[in-house]
Amino acid sequence: MANPRAQWETALADRYRIERELGRGGMATVHLALDVKHDRPVALKVLHPELAATLGPERFQREVRFAARLQHPHILTVLDSGESAGQLWFTMPYVEGETLRARLARSRQLSIADALRIARETAAALDYAHRQGVIHRDIKPENILLSREGDTLVADFGIARALGASSSDGGSGVTALTDTGMSLGTPAYMSPEQASGEREIDARTDVYSLACVLYEMLAGEPPFTGPTTQSILLRKFTETPRSLRAVRETVPPEVEVAVAKALARSPADRFGSAAEFARALEAVPVAQAPSSGAPTLATTAPPPVRRPGLARRYAITFALLGGFAIGLGVLFAWRRGHGAGDLEGTGTKRLAVLPFENLGDSSSEYFADGITDEVRGKLSALPGLQVIASRSSGEYKHTAKRLPEIARELGVDYVLIGKVRWEKGQGTANRVRVSPELVAVAGGVPTTKWQQPFDASLTDVFQVQADIAGRVADALNLAIGSTQRESLKEKPTTNLAAYDAYLKGEATSQGIGVNDPPSLRHAITYYEQAVALDSTFLLAWAQLARANAWYYAAGTPVPAAAEGAKRAAEHAIQLGPARPESQLALGFYHAMVRGDPAAALAAYETGLKAAPDNADLLTASALVEESLGRWDAALAHLKRAQALDPRAVLTARRLAAAYIWLRRYPEALTAAERALALAPTNLSVIEFRAMVPLAQGDLPGARAVIAATPPEVEPTALAAFLGVYADLYWVLDDAQQQLLLRLPPSAFDDDRANWGLVLAQTYHLRGDLAKARAYADTAMPVFEEHIKAAPNDPQQHALLGVAMALVGRKADAVREGQRAVQLLPTSQDGFAGPYQQHQLARIYTLIGKPEKALDQLEALLKVPYNLSPGLLRIDPNFAPLRKNPRFQALIAQQ
Repeated sequence: MANPRAQWETALADRYRIERELGRGGMATVHLALDVKHDRPVALKVLHPELAATLGPERFQREVRFAARLQHPHILTVLDSGESAGQLWFTMPYVEGETLRARLARSRQLSIADALRIARETAAALDYAHRQGVIHRDIKPENILLSREGDTLVADFGIARALGASSSDGGSGVTALTDTGMSLGTPAYMSPEQASGEREIDARTDVYSLACVLYEMLAGEPPFTGPTTQSILLRKFTETPRSLRAVRETVPPEVEVAVAKALARSPADRFGSAAEFARALEAVPVAQAPSSGAPTLATTAPPPVRRPGLARRYAITFALLGGFAIGLGVLFAWRRGHGAGDLEGTGTKRLAVLPFENLGDSSSEYFADGITDEVRGKLSALPGLQVIASRSSGEYKHTAKRLPEIARELGVDYVLIGKVRWEKGQGTANRVRVSPELVAVAGGVPTTKWQQPFDASLTDVFQVQADIAGRVADALNLAIGSTQRESLKEKPTTNLAAYDAYLKGEATSQGIGVNDPPSLRHAITYYEQAVALDSTFLLAWAQLARANAWYYAAGTPVPAAAEGAKRAAEHAIQLGPARPESQLALGFYHAMVRGDPAAALAAYETGLKAAPDNADLLTASALVEESLGRWDAALAHLKRAQALDPRAVLTARRLAAAYIWLRRYPEALTAAERALALAPTNLSVIEFRAMVPLAQGDLPGARAVIAATPPEVEPTALAAFLGVYADLYWVLDDAQQQLLLRLPPSAFDDDRANWGLVLAQTYHLRGDLAKARAYADTAMPVFEEHIKAAPNDPQQHALLGVAMALVGRKADAVREGQRAVQLLPTSQDGFAGPYQQHQLARIYTLIGKPEKALDQLEALLKVPYNLSPGLLRIDPNFAPLRKNPRFQALIAQQ
């Protein structure tokens, strides 16, 4: 078989003589070639075959012809283009010099004068192109060329999308490349609207990207960095970049203001044109701008890590434009660094307290974790310091990652590490040795700021924790007064046995990070021991209240758990009404036991006044705000919680759920992928990740998610979980359904109601109506017992109604379903209410009342919920409705 390169080289031989390869990227290979006719060097770019096949020669020629019309001193124009031997190619002038990426690779930060000049010249090129109807869509250092004479040239307008594009090349525009389903851009420089996949973007997207480039020239890195594409894009949607002057104090205030405006998340808040941005930068004449600035960030960058894109569309995008970034033939990977500096210019320092290493036997692991959490808690209360929450820091327990890598992932400049050895004995022989070390990591090279070993008897462990926190505060030059220093000395309890029981409860519940009933029951036992040994132990009372509330909500509504949550929350409030832990506990009781989201939110808001950066309070607030229909506020709180606790699985999962409820599926995918990366074996996360394709009518896609579950996940646990939560038994494939039908009640935490109903529904799905009735009949009396214990629990009524429908008790089924909706209408609870209405629709479908079922479904599609037209198209529960014109109208909605 002939060599493809030899074929196109031969075909071009009469026009271009290839001299050497300059570089290769994800989209094209760049060659230095001699233009034979004009005896001049050119850069000849040959598109990769897969991209050429996607574009097609006609569209490629239209795009390039339009770009070739751009004639501007700061634009590197297209000279020629064509198709040879099946290869698409175009040529540009070969400019002696380097890319801006190459300059940044050497210097990291440019002089302010040079940075402003390059930005203004780039803006002039963009403004000209925009006035010709062309958006660049991929402004980044690789596409900005610096000639030896000092001129700035913008390259690669060849794939620009025309403003107001028409379907024909009549001189007014070109067909948008995004008609193929591709979106253009590079993660670190992509505007938020571009990242979200919006088809209609305007010149302000280039303004945003240029601001990212200027920010990098001044600060040494782009405004948003991260370990993965997903993390970079997520930060664009949820965070504000650090102040330029906090990173480099010599940046003029006028420049900082202009860059901040150009980086506004909403296009309407940016400059209206590149020319306006350039004029704002001209407020600081080059002659007055400082010519140099001391680097404040790392001078070396870690090697790039390649990971899958957040969706197929984005994966294509990055491959597409990666190649055009070659410029003069030198290909550079964009930097993945992250140095947090002061938090958004406020002077606040960011610190992560990593899990202290246990040097004792394995039975002491929980004790080392407890010391870590106590030190973290004391530091979190100090002004001028923002401490990454425990869930995110806890991800690095026993990690092999280097500290700079951890710091970049968490967005911190300081890391506190430590070692703990508990030498057990009697009296003074029962000692604790703690060796903490504060490490500065902002420069990429870890530097010890403070280190000191502590050796004390166990009875002095709280003093050791206070001393560590105080020494860290001093090492970070935090301005803390006598009141804060006294608060560091506060002891959670004076009873060491109570403290030990509390720590065991925390280890069992993962700080109330689990919601499975067995783990919660076990943790409740430890918390009860702690408060029995010390009735003034506020933290133990608070966690006891939360564990009981979770247990009540996650499993069978046991009255004892409801009473336990109430009693513990009351004790916590009495002991510390202003403490955030107390208000969190009270809010859990109101939300999960009483079903009163307004009261829960009031408690959380009280807690946030005392601790505005408490990620647990922010996440909890979001859930009740969803119940109250305040979805924008919920998203804001979830994003804020994620910024404070970036590796919190619960927050990531709830953010994914919120986007699914709002039917914002690209953002849901991003959030679900993030959650899955953090916790690939978490069953709830797997469920929500599968819900994203399901909501869009993609059953094979959902099954692929489930099939990709790591081998550590027990198949029976996965099948039971999907059978119970969100009633996704029908998403399981045939083998998984058969496994589900073999499971005993113990696989459902011995809840025979859930067990019977899941099996009944699965048998009904598979056409075995006799077994479906038998298992539903088994479930009914258990649900009735639950309702006797908790008569106002809407979910128990709804599920009893489904079971009754399966056995043919039509009137009873409707009564129970309607009772569930009356107890928790969607108007009262925008998060949990729709589920009851969904079950009523299922009941009406099962008993042959299609019009009444459709009444419920039509209403559900008008409110935030996980039901969608796509889901209705594939959900077999609603198969009996598919020929109904009203149903067909529903599933035809976008």
